[in-house]
Amino acid sequence: MIAIRNTWTERRGGSSWFMVLMAVICIGVMAVPGYAGPPTDSMKATIDEVLRIVREQELKQPEKTEERRHLLEKVVSARFDYTEMSRRALGAPWNQLNDQQKQEFVDLFRTLLTNSYADKVETYSGEGVQYLNERMEKEYAEVRTKVLSGKTEIPLDYRLINKANDWRVYDVVVDGVSLVNNYRGQFTKILRASSYSDLVDQLRKKTDKIKAP
Repeated sequence: MIAIRNTWTERRGGSSWFMVLMAVICIGVMAVPGYAGPPTDSMKATIDEVLRIVREQELKQPEKTEERRHLLEKVVSARFDYTEMSRRALGAPWNQLNDQQKQEFVDLFRTLLTNSYADKVETYSGEGVQYLNERMEKEYAEVRTKVLSGKTEIPLDYRLINKANDWRVYDVVVDGVSLVNNYRGQFTKILRASSYSDLVDQLRKKTDKIKAP
């Protein structure tokens, strides 16, 4: 049986893509280009709100950990389009699912993405983030950034889509490797070797393990 791995582009000293992603959101902006268009402005708005939560003294208390994570997840979820990410990660089989199956898959995939490295995110320390530039083409955009950690510089790009006049993230590219493509490759192998039901079962087991105390 082919198992789903939490690889998520683990490279550059063992940092997972999600740790780096949250570092970008939580440690702030080191440099901003002379002009930042709407996609970059949208990412900065998310960063600013997360920074407000992270810096709130009351939420730094140990008993406030769950509340703090809930607030952070809420802000991040407002910027990330988990349905679009799920659709692209699953590929063609998405079109064969009914609405209930689609929602179940989105919920499982979202839990896997947001919670797998929650503890490590809390202890991540970095030195800053640089916004490099952005590219736009019709309803799509890419905001390129660079995460600075010690002597390491990690390229990290956000791919966004404009829906209802709001820029939403549908993929994250770390050091040239796409999160969506990474998971799509894993999902495709499972579907070819087994079935969609097996894929969902594996996702359930992963998320149950994540939720377990």
